[in-house]
Amino acid sequence: MIRLPAAAALGLAAAVAASPALAQTTATAAVKAGDGKDAGVVTITEAPHGVLLKIELKGLTPGWHAAHFHEKGDCGTPDFKSAGAHVHTAATTVHGLLNPDANDSGDLPNIFAGADGSATAEVYSTLVSLKGAGGRPALLDADGSSIVVHANADDHKTQPIGGAGARVACGVIK
Repeated sequence: MIRLPAAAALGLAAAVAASPALAQTTATAAVKAGDGKDAGVVTITEAPHGVLLKIELKGLTPGWHAAHFHEKGDCGTPDFKSAGAHVHTAATTVHGLLNPDANDSGDLPNIFAGADGSATAEVYSTLVSLKGAGGRPALLDADGSSIVVHANADDHKTQPIGGAGARVACGVIK
C-alpha cells in the first residue's frame, strides 16, 4: 500500500475534483410562464453520452405538452419566440423523434401535467451536450439556449414542431 503525506493527498484530491473529465457538470433553467409567473425549474446534468433532465413544472394546462431545446438563451418576449428555433446543427432541419430522417437536436419526449397542472419527470437526451461533448450541439454555447414548453403534445413527426402549438413556458439554461 502506498501512503501519501497529507498535503500530497489533499493536492491529489483537489486535482481530481477540478478535472473537467471527472467533475459533474449541471445547468438549470428557471422556467417562467408568458405572464412572467414562476413555472418551475429544469435541471440538466451532463452524462457520458447526452444529458439528463429533471423537470419540475407547475401551472400548466392538464395533459400532454411538448418540450424542446431552443437555440437561443432568450425568453424575453411573452410568446417566447425570442428563444429561436430548435437546437440543430444542419442548415435544413427535420423534426421528430419518430421521423427516420430527423436531425433536430432540440427534440425531447412529451411531458404530462396532472390535474393540478404540475409535471415532474426525468428525461434523457443523447442529442445534445452542455458544452459540446462528443460533437453534440452545446446548450451552453455563446448565445445560450433555452427549454420551451408548448401548449400541446408533439406528434414527433409533423414539420416543423410536431403540432405542438404555442409556446407557453420558457427557461434560459444557465
